[in-house]
Amino acid sequence: MRKFGLGFILAAGLAALSTGSAVAADLSTPVYKAPVVEEAQSPWQIRLRALYVVPENGGSVNGIFGSDLSYSNSVVPELDITYYFTKNIAAELILGVTPHDINGEGAIAGLGQVGKVWLLPPTLTLQYHFTDFGPFKPYIGAGVNYTVFFSQEATNPAFASVDVHDSWGIALQAGFDWMIDKHWGFNVDVKKIFLQPEFTLQTVGGAYLTGGADLNPWIFGTGITYRF
Repeated sequence: MRKFGLGFILAAGLAALSTGSAVAADLSTPVYKAPVVEEAQSPWQIRLRALYVVPENGGSVNGIFGSDLSYSNSVVPELDITYYFTKNIAAELILGVTPHDINGEGAIAGLGQVGKVWLLPPTLTLQYHFTDFGPFKPYIGAGVNYTVFFSQEATNPAFASVDVHDSWGIALQAGFDWMIDKHWGFNVDVKKIFLQPEFTLQTVGGAYLTGGADLNPWIFGTGITYRF
């Protein structure tokens, strides 16, 4: 009976030691944690920018040798909307309006200011975004522009009206975003639009003069980026 009791105690002790070892082994085993999956960014982005619009001076009135034209610069607000098809390829649409004065130069410099006009120049570009520079995200783009001219006013008493015709143009673009976090950033952007619309001037006597305006503006922009 004593032997049986002693054997039982030894067996129980060995079982306890075995259980303790198993528990210790379990505690020392590293716990697997699933990797954190970063939330995918929305493909939509907007920017609010201030634009400095600088037309290229040039143009002529048909039939007047040596005639030339110049245009005033303008500073205006602008909104653009960008959609990312991939992390590198995106399309951007810019929306804004800009006012300009039209002045006679060269052989018609004596006319001074010929008229005033507002432009609505929506521009759509296809962009390539470089993504290997951390928060610095440069891009280049090219696309098309369609400019609508409105609120046109002849300001010279020699003319009854001025009509600059709506026109298509080609746009080139380069810029960058500096992202503060995944949503907010600063933007710098430069565009060159090749735009040469035709125009018609009506004199107070009822005669019509035609010509071409070499606007070809540079558009310098800076503002705030928000990626949804």
